[in-house]
Amino acid sequence: MAVSQARSETGPGAIVVMGVSGCGKTAVGAALAERLGVPFIEGDQHHPQANIDKMAAGIPLDDDDRGPWLAALGGILGKTARENAGGVLACSALRKAYRRRLAETASLPLRFVFLDGSRALLAERMRDRPGHYMPVALLDSQLATLEAPGPDEGAITVSIDQPIAVLAERIAGVLAAG
Repeated sequence: MAVSQARSETGPGAIVVMGVSGCGKTAVGAALAERLGVPFIEGDQHHPQANIDKMAAGIPLDDDDRGPWLAALGGILGKTARENAGGVLACSALRKAYRRRLAETASLPLRFVFLDGSRALLAERMRDRPGHYMPVALLDSQLATLEAPGPDEGAITVSIDQPIAVLAERIAGVLAAG
């Protein structure tokens, strides 16, 4: 299934808030879901323990680690969006192939929101998250893995240097405009 800008006839459709660790996927995704009146899914809560242990040890995930996780998330988002006329998923979705995998397993069109920011701001935010399993040491591997969405993906790209409420409002406005 191709990644698309399509909306549900009765709601905002299935939205993936994406980007590297520290960009604010959870905060922006939750605020956006609340603004749109649809469920929010935190992708990190669905990582198998082996993935969490690997990241906590400072070891980047590879495609074999991510594959089953992405397939599960796509299924969860698809089911949620069909049952609720929409849903918002926070998921890194760093590579185009990962975004395609999400769309295939969701079995419906997805809209991607890419949260973009400088390395310095991302590192600062990661340092300010005590107790999170993702160490700042993995930021560079995430940035190296990142394939920013291209024009063919129709993603909404926003800079993370603004308050969460402003970002959620701006994204909701773009989504409503189609």
